[in-house]
Amino acid sequence: MTTPPKDKLIVILGPTATGKTRLSVRLAKELRTSIVSGDSMLVYRGCDIGSAKPEEQEREGIYHALIDIVDPKDSDFNVTEFQRLAETEIHEMNAKGFIPILVGGTGLYLKALIEGYNFNKSNEDKAYREELYKLAQTHGNDYVHKMLEKVDSETAARLHTNDFRRVVRALEVWHSEKERISQEKKSTGLIYDACVIGLQCDRQFLYNRIEKRVELMVSSGLELEVRRLLQNGVSRNARAMQGIGYKEMAAYIAGECGFAEAVDNIKKATRHFAKRQCTWYRKMPYIQWIQIDKLSFEEIVEESLGMIKRKFQ
Repeated sequence: MTTPPKDKLIVILGPTATGKTRLSVRLAKELRTSIVSGDSMLVYRGCDIGSAKPEEQEREGIYHALIDIVDPKDSDFNVTEFQRLAETEIHEMNAKGFIPILVGGTGLYLKALIEGYNFNKSNEDKAYREELYKLAQTHGNDYVHKMLEKVDSETAARLHTNDFRRVVRALEVWHSEKERISQEKKSTGLIYDACVIGLQCDRQFLYNRIEKRVELMVSSGLELEVRRLLQNGVSRNARAMQGIGYKEMAAYIAGECGFAEAVDNIKKATRHFAKRQCTWYRKMPYIQWIQIDKLSFEEIVEESLGMIKRKFQ
């Protein structure tokens, strides 16, 4: 039986604040195609400033899939749901004769999608999860992280203590099936005929851009956005409120720290996030990198178009 051809896909990835949105919109206009968001925070309605969600004018009329599709009160959206929706969007665009552009910085989401991860399908255990949250409140996140180390040291090593939601999920999988998340099966190679372009730059250059981005978020009304979400009934424990910028500003609003400290914490968390993104990208040897701090925007566009044309000519 003949194997059907793989769907074609262009991927633009890189650490936060490297200009992925601007580049992807320009490429989509040049190639007359659409964009699929690969960012775990852009799915939430009302989480706009803190997620650096592109405004309508920034999108320049380009269709962006998987943006504003989830209520921020909903904590059920996860990587497997993202895979399902993204795969559908990509296939439908290919069926219409377009090569879609997947854009984002959530390493797990991107890698899981383009490599075809097959995650554990174990049922959730809400009672056990609640027990873990209570243990964390009493003994701290480190205590629960050490529980994971005892049963799945590989997953524990790649999950930060404060990446608590994923730590809990890993323990939940072990508790229900005695199976490790690190044993999840995945396909070999890419499941798409993909041109994967990465944007990278010098560390200090990146940190300067992160500093400016956070300051712009604050001046654009991040505090008011978080207050509005809280007033509309979004819990501080909701997945949407665990995003960088949201949890730190929520802590300030709750009186747990000063405003300047909250802003500084956002900058620190964003820098750490950028480091984690780069860790994920090192596991993706098929990325073609562009050094953005050495080029003008037009040169970045031309280099990207060259990579795409060479791949799909």
